[in-house]
Amino acid sequence: MKKGTVIIAAVVALVLIVAGFVIGGYNNMVKASESVDNKWSQVETYLQRRADLIPNLVNTVKGYAKHESDVFTQVSDARTRLAGATTPEEAAKANGDLTAGLGRLLAIAESYPDLKANTNFIQLQDELTGTENRISTSRKDYNDEVKSYNQMVKVFPTNILAGIFGFGEKTYFEADAGSEKVPNVNFE
Repeated sequence: MKKGTVIIAAVVALVLIVAGFVIGGYNNMVKASESVDNKWSQVETYLQRRADLIPNLVNTVKGYAKHESDVFTQVSDARTRLAGATTPEEAAKANGDLTAGLGRLLAIAESYPDLKANTNFIQLQDELTGTENRISTSRKDYNDEVKSYNQMVKVFPTNILAGIFGFGEKTYFEADAGSEKVPNVNFE
């Protein structure tokens, strides 16, 4: 075999290896990005389910506690912002506000024994609790997927491909600052 043929074969092999790396890396980043988007859509689905349950819960409580209009307004406004959120950051902020409002709404319900015994209220509360659990699980799954994706676009050598093809970091769904504190509900 001639020396020139060996060099050409080596160059062709090297080009094929590099092309395989680029194609494989690109495809893996596309798959990871789509997986993150899929997990986010699951979070949005559960947030929408929660938002759909809330008007029924609010209307049930309204019948018993007509004088608590500020709570109903807070819950309604947060629900509207959550429904209109387009980013994980906006959704997290609206979700935090909605959670605080729901806490106040459920505290009001505690003041009305007839309401607490109302079958519709109990059923709505159970559905909301189940939905809250689903939201928590899907948020965790989303954040796990974001972590994997962000690691992929940050580590060498895939970070080079990520930069070339425009793959940037995804945003975690984080709780608002101060949300770890229990809200203070006072009706005095």
